[in-house]
Amino acid sequence: QVQLVESGGGSVQAGGSLRLSCAASRYADRCMGWFRQAPGKEREAVAAIYTDGGATYYADSVKGRFTISQNNAKNTVYLQMNSLKPQDTAMYYCAADSVDWAYDCYSGSWSPRRNAWGQGTQVTVSS
Repeated sequence: QVQLVESGGGSVQAGGSLRLSCAASRYADRCMGWFRQAPGKEREAVAAIYTDGGATYYADSVKGRFTISQNNAKNTVYLQMNSLKPQDTAMYYCAADSVDWAYDCYSGSWSPRRNAWGQGTQVTVSS
């Protein structure tokens, strides 16, 4: 079972930037990405990267503002978040898991298993 440690959350004003990091205890999983959940809302996929090749997925709400990247040598995935909006406020969770098809990852349709999640990091954007 891979262990995931997230960091980089915090509070920022609208228009600001944050960079989230997700360090995996080992390289074993083909799809890594970020989900978020705001109070009273369902969890949504934000971004994902297929680690073998680098194909990416972004939710429409973050396209052009967020960038996901990887450092395979460090088993780490990053989420650079620019032009943050109050509606980006949520708990952000990193996930890493295998997928049957690469398309499941870079289409955003993957469903990480229960033991494939980090503890989460809070992002708060004030107006």
